[in-house]
Amino acid sequence: MKLVVATRSRDKMREIRRILGSVPDLEVLDLDEAGVPSDPAENALEPYETFEENARSKALWFQERCGLPTVADDSGIEVDALAGAPGVRSKRFSPDQGLEGLPRDQANNAHLLRLLDGVPPERRTARYVCVAVLVEDGNPSLVCRGEAPGVILDAPRGAGGFGYDPLFYDPELDRTFAEIDRDAKNARSHRGRAFRALAERLMERK
Repeated sequence: MKLVVATRSRDKMREIRRILGSVPDLEVLDLDEAGVPSDPAENALEPYETFEENARSKALWFQERCGLPTVADDSGIEVDALAGAPGVRSKRFSPDQGLEGLPRDQANNAHLLRLLDGVPPERRTARYVCVAVLVEDGNPSLVCRGEAPGVILDAPRGAGGFGYDPLFYDPELDRTFAEIDRDAKNARSHRGRAFRALAERLMERK
């Protein structure tokens, strides 16, 4: 089976390939390998208020263009002291728009820290959320959700990971997601949980 992963993020693609590597006879393709060129319309595929709706929107759009089974995910961080924000707006949380890659991550982290300034540690609880949706023949066929609980620190720690990882502290590991290696992160992360569930569902089909 060929499976297209609908993301332009190299970091995310690397994580997903590693997780889905456990599925026998599964060829995981990125969008370039599937022959789907970048299109400005991709920036408007996540207008919804839930992770599942955004993931389904992306999966349907890309599956229509490549004709192969396609999985897309939407993920983000929910901070309790901010009533669940940034949530589905995690990627574009900072007022500093137009940034991409590391500068965007740094701006998002700085904005989160500004909003949490003065909030005590016990109220800085949060969770990472990931919802993956698989679309085949134009129809969603699998929906898998993963969550990872944690606490938002008052300063970044670690040089690994991406996104909010330097601020996201896992109390059980006593590390941020930016301080652990890829395998440890995949074992604990929201994306790891969602895509392991997807891998299990795919293997049940065999």
